[in-house]
Amino acid sequence: MSTLSGVAKTSRRSWLNPSTWHLRTRLVLVAMVLLVAICGAVGIVSYASMDMVFNKQLDRQLEQASSRASDFGRPPSNFPSSPSGRPDPLEARGQAAGTLNARIDGSTVRSSGLIDAQGNRVSLSDDDEQVLLSLPTDNRPVDRSLSNGDYRLVAVKTTYDDVIVTGLPLADKQTAEASLVWTMVLVSLGGLVVIGLVGTVIIRRTMRPLEQLSEVATKVSRLPLDAGEVALAVRVPPSASHPGTEVGSVGHALNQMLNNVSSALEARQESETKVRQFVADASHELRTPLTAIRGYTELLRMTENFTEDGRKSLARVQSQSERMTTLVEDLLLLARLDEGQPVKVTDVDLTQLVIETVSDEKVMAPDHIWQLQLPGEPITVRGDATQLHQVLANLLSNARKHTDPGTTVVTGVMLSADGSAVVTVTDNGPGIPQDFQSRIFSRFARADAARSGSEGTSGLGLSIVDSIVAAHGGSVEVTSRPGRTEFALRLPTTNNERMQRIRQDDSPLS
Repeated sequence: MSTLSGVAKTSRRSWLNPSTWHLRTRLVLVAMVLLVAICGAVGIVSYASMDMVFNKQLDRQLEQASSRASDFGRPPSNFPSSPSGRPDPLEARGQAAGTLNARIDGSTVRSSGLIDAQGNRVSLSDDDEQVLLSLPTDNRPVDRSLSNGDYRLVAVKTTYDDVIVTGLPLADKQTAEASLVWTMVLVSLGGLVVIGLVGTVIIRRTMRPLEQLSEVATKVSRLPLDAGEVALAVRVPPSASHPGTEVGSVGHALNQMLNNVSSALEARQESETKVRQFVADASHELRTPLTAIRGYTELLRMTENFTEDGRKSLARVQSQSERMTTLVEDLLLLARLDEGQPVKVTDVDLTQLVIETVSDEKVMAPDHIWQLQLPGEPITVRGDATQLHQVLANLLSNARKHTDPGTTVVTGVMLSADGSAVVTVTDNGPGIPQDFQSRIFSRFARADAARSGSEGTSGLGLSIVDSIVAAHGGSVEVTSRPGRTEFALRLPTTNNERMQRIRQDDSPLS
């Protein structure tokens, strides 16, 4: 049985499963993703806009440099047809450092070069000249990579059938754009960090009312609302239950629901108290007349002469009065347990108590096979020895009454993983129906048709077991299938109680 191990299963949050994340974590992540998308979009638009501005500015400068080169490279009037006598366009006035010029005559580069940072002329390589020869002559600027770096070039066909190529370096533009990119990246990262931290604080403060609602609901869920007097005093604080806000409306509705539940619990408790008081009073009042009936029946049996039928009738009256007395005593005990009367606590040797109870049952039912499974060392619990004896007697009697002769009943005592004492009563009888197991500890619950046997029952025995065990801070459960039925009784041991007190004393809250 899984419950005997004493190990509680806990749910674990997986970071790979977003559905298990806190709502505030998801809100922060969603906000950060949106901010990253916005920063990325702003960066792309800004980069494209600046690239367009730089290109327009560079194109204007390139157009002016090309115009100067074309005008300066016009051939003299006395040498109209001599290409070698035409001026070098690179020598035009006003050409800035980095400017590239070349004159192309047909498929031949007549002159080419660029001005370096010191103002000196630098010749172009053959590969660079091949790049210049491949340029379109439609006056549209194009970007090309040369041996001296990236250039923006334009080829202009002149009226004297030459092609003047003019180029300006892209290094300044690329540097400015790289600086823009790094600036936006750093500013965006810094902004994301600041906004993430500030947003986390704001979201935590905003989600605090929801956490308060969760705390209230958790506390209510842990209250034992199924039975007994319940003080449902937990409420959502006013700061989280103002109906003017969305979260406040939920808190206000939760408070109203708790008020309604509290009223219903008080009404239920009042009704249960009346019923318990009636049962206790009725049981107490019935004890005297039942004792009188038994006494007079015994007196008649001893002093009067009856026929055979009369003696049978008198014996029947006596047996029914004894059964009625037992039922009244059981009802009175349940009423006292329901009232929460304190248990007379002493150290009880559970092992010895099991041995004595099983021995009594052997005498009463020799047609059953009774077996014991005991630990090497005695197990001691704190409780009322009389009530615990009744618990064991009821469990063994239940196995005896609802199984056929020859059934093996095994009573075991052990310590579970959490240090609790566990008593099991197991038989190999026909079993208990599955639908009846959920209500087997209810009062007046009977399932005689499910398990064979000749003795009738009142249906209070297992209810008394459950109530006494609960009064001792323990629990009882049943598992059953055809051929195996087991009742498991768990009680705190003296060592377990001592360790719990030590933990409470050592805890920071004590």
